Amino acid sequence: MRLHRSTSEAVIQALDAIFGGKRYADKVIEKVLKQNPKWGARDRRFIAETTYDIVRWYLLLKRITEAKGDDYWKLLAAWCALHGVDLPAWDEFKGVSVSKVKSEEMKARSIRKVRESIPDWLDELGEQELGKLWEKELQSLNEEADVVLRVNTLKISKRDLQERLDEEGVATYDLKEYPDALVLEERQNVFGKPSFKDGLFEVQDAASQLIAPFMKIEPGMRVIDACAGAGGKTLHLAALMKNKGRIVAMDVEQWKLDELQKRARRAGVSNMETRFIESSKTIKRLQNSADRLLLDVPCSGLGVLKRNPDAKWKLSPDFIEKVRTLQQHILNDYCEMLKPGGLMVYSTCSILASENEKQVQQFLKQQEGKFELQAEKRSWPSEGFDGFYMALIKRT
Repeated sequence: MRLHRSTSEAVIQALDAIFGGKRYADKVIEKVLKQNPKWGARDRRFIAETTYDIVRWYLLLKRITEAKGDDYWKLLAAWCALHGVDLPAWDEFKGVSVSKVKSEEMKARSIRKVRESIPDWLDELGEQELGKLWEKELQSLNEEADVVLRVNTLKISKRDLQERLDEEGVATYDLKEYPDALVLEERQNVFGKPSFKDGLFEVQDAASQLIAPFMKIEPGMRVIDACAGAGGKTLHLAALMKNKGRIVAMDVEQWKLDELQKRARRAGVSNMETRFIESSKTIKRLQNSADRLLLDVPCSGLGVLKRNPDAKWKLSPDFIEKVRTLQQHILNDYCEMLKPGGLMVYSTCSILASENEKQVQQFLKQQEGKFELQAEKRSWPSEGFDGFYMALIKRT
């Protein structure tokens, strides 16, 4: 591989926006890639993958180069040295010794927080909550995430979609233990494909696809997805319900619900309505109305660092404390929308017990017998996909 000036500058620009501007990596990369229509697929892949890789290994690369502040060129130089890419004779790379970079990287392997490139406080918290499991899960969280599709069974079967994608130049393989999942054999942008525009699939991690079936959903039910966001799980629920019954998708941000409406139209979903949560009155109006309730609550997002590596640099102990308080608030207030005898699922994309099992235990204790735990399920990053927790809870 040979470095090119324009694509290298694009990587530096992206890093500056992510770290200097504290912006989300996926949005930054999307914007950067739109700047130059002349970049081909290989150039675009280099910019996206190199940026994500440097973000993922930021602490390690800083340590082995002794880079100060916003010296992102040094980080790029270190990345090149570790990937066997020759450094051009550019002024920005002056003083960088490839042999020293490799030597320092070998030394850094003995310190876990540097080797795995994670903030001190987060490494301590992970070990405190997960014990011996933390090392294995942390290592897995630094692996690149697979791109997984969820077949929209309202419109097509898995086999037919696989054949259609193959015709469009997208090779996939089947995940037999996940009924609606196909994995891309090679990373590529699938959002421009005719099959996506026709609403035949959504991009949704395999672990995330476990949540809707865990709710024991049936066609004809009244279902509330109370933290719907842009609605990946809402659309999965609609497919499992075969467009029969009613889904109320709710969120505290209207723009997310607007995006969900667009996605629902593309997917051919006809049994869904959206409701903006203006205040506690919105929740009270729906008391005792749901056969099933999904609370996919805001969380630290530690289980999805594979696809959002910049999150580990944006998180703070204060944020995690606030999100735990919010999780309890949602559990105790929103549970009233569930009918007696109904089932709800509490889920997070975190691997911390303090956001998962402990939150459910605290909720059950506070509710004093009004709810009982039916089942729990976890997906660990070391199993190959995102980290998720889900608890199935019955209103008695």
